[in-house]
Amino acid sequence: QVQLVESGGGLVQAGDSLRLSCEASGGTFSIYTMGWFRQAPGKEREFVAAINWSGGIYYADCAKGRFTISRDNAKNTMYLQMNSLKSEDTAVYYCATGRVDWSKVSDRHQYVYWGQGTQVTVSS
Repeated sequence: QVQLVESGGGLVQAGDSLRLSCEASGGTFSIYTMGWFRQAPGKEREFVAAINWSGGIYYADCAKGRFTISRDNAKNTMYLQMNSLKSEDTAVYYCATGRVDWSKVSDRHQYVYWGQGTQVTVSS
């Protein structure tokens, strides 16, 4: 059973940076696509970024130019470096994984395993 644990969230000011981490256990992490999603109060969970086993990357428009996704297969860990944070980035951030169809990488239903989430709050 795959387990995912996010960390690195917090309260920051607009323009600051944060790095989120997602540590995986219980599965063959290196062959899975990993993704970051976020959910703000009263809104649906939305895709942020994903990275596949060979390093292919896809970003949502909200992340392009400000966020960087990466993974370290030796450490079973994925990261999301977030720069130039805005108040609209405030949300609970979740990592997720599964045998994702890359053509549907932004579809949350493609992901089977989810972490518990980490809160990111950006004050303006």
